[in-house]
Amino acid sequence: MICLVRRLARPAALLCALSVPAAAQAPALDYDSLRKETAQRLSEYIRINTSNPPGNELATARWLKEVLAREGIEGQILDTAELGPGRANFYARLRGNGSGKAIALVHHMDVVPVSREFWSEDPFAGLIKDGYVWGRGALDMKGHGIIQLMTLIAIKRAGIQLDRDLVYIGNADEESGGSGAQTFISRHPDLIKDVEYLLTESGGSRVEEGKVRWFGLNVGEKQVYWQKLVVRGKASHGSRPTPYNPVPRLARILTRVAAWETPLRLTPAVDRYLKAQALAETGEHRRWLADPARALKSVRGRAWLLSDPERNALLRNTISPTVLVGSNKTNTIPPEASAELDIRLLPDQDTVAFRRELLRVIGDTGVTLTSIGDMAPRFSAPLDTEMSQAIQRTAARLLPGVPFATTTSTGATDRPYYAGAGLICYGIDPVLVDIEEVRRGVHGNDERVSIENLGFGLRLYSGVIQEMQ
Repeated sequence: MICLVRRLARPAALLCALSVPAAAQAPALDYDSLRKETAQRLSEYIRINTSNPPGNELATARWLKEVLAREGIEGQILDTAELGPGRANFYARLRGNGSGKAIALVHHMDVVPVSREFWSEDPFAGLIKDGYVWGRGALDMKGHGIIQLMTLIAIKRAGIQLDRDLVYIGNADEESGGSGAQTFISRHPDLIKDVEYLLTESGGSRVEEGKVRWFGLNVGEKQVYWQKLVVRGKASHGSRPTPYNPVPRLARILTRVAAWETPLRLTPAVDRYLKAQALAETGEHRRWLADPARALKSVRGRAWLLSDPERNALLRNTISPTVLVGSNKTNTIPPEASAELDIRLLPDQDTVAFRRELLRVIGDTGVTLTSIGDMAPRFSAPLDTEMSQAIQRTAARLLPGVPFATTTSTGATDRPYYAGAGLICYGIDPVLVDIEEVRRGVHGNDERVSIENLGFGLRLYSGVIQEMQ
């Protein structure tokens, strides 16, 4: 796990907290050597700039193929024609004896763009410094993908016998619509027809001030329901204001939308998640988490639960106005103004009913509200499976005494597409990062991951894989 910390003076304490009992280590694997090699591979991976747009995942697919070829594992570069110039998906398989169904290790090869002026280091240099690998994708999610890659390689080198094939997939375009996963699944169903379980990002674990509060196994996601709101008016010169300027009208609508307190609703999955967190708290905080339904009826309990942005988002539908477009010139009143809304719905929310309520809040029959892109299918993974038990046992060995929580994610991954193809999909965190580092680094600035915790990720993944044999 990565326990990235805000103060570099504290890594020793963190490493103590994340130390692994000797009995938990697979004797066939040299983790000291592997973590150094993992850091070097991650550095190389980060140097391939796959900012999306445009993506450039073809370059990473070629690099992954070369790395695996040196280990005697054949990889395939797929879907270049369908995804467009410079883009691709990647697929490889380490074969077992076939007595069990396959396990897929999936990551996305693209990253979000950067604002270089806010970075302390070059975001695409793959700098290894002060015990960390720096750069865009270190956390989301090239670091995760390299841990999966090195797990595959380590098992192959050690000659560990597998009952289940290990499938390794790198998808394009997760950060901008998921066309990579959708294309891969639709064009290559034969490559995953024998896959039972899939592991990828977003476990929902929490680290605060160097302490692992709980280890998360993600079993579901909120629905992504992006909408574009358009208000039309009449174009004219900015020096002669008219009542037909669409910009103030749009601003009034957005004020109403932002002020809308969507109803609170405690879903069964979130109820379980909050109750698991109770073990990490004391006093009234523990009581509120142990009985969230009751806490939501209390003024103080409700205020405390909703003060955490993640809990607030898990308990209701959320709307964030993001992209605003008006005139392209200061002295011109535009013919229309628009806003894009990042809407995240609870997993069981009916979209027709929500749209009806949203239009009521907008309160303007002259606007146009249209969907941006296609909605991913809803999904939830079963809580009690051979894989979930293997993850829980492995986490318990590596992090003794840390609570285990099944989580729901407010963000989106490619998992719904794979779940729609029949795979049982879980999110896990092979690196656990202090919550402040997550908020600062993921999609932000100075993204980095500690080398020691890359080693933890190797122990986690290799432990789970060996538990499943």
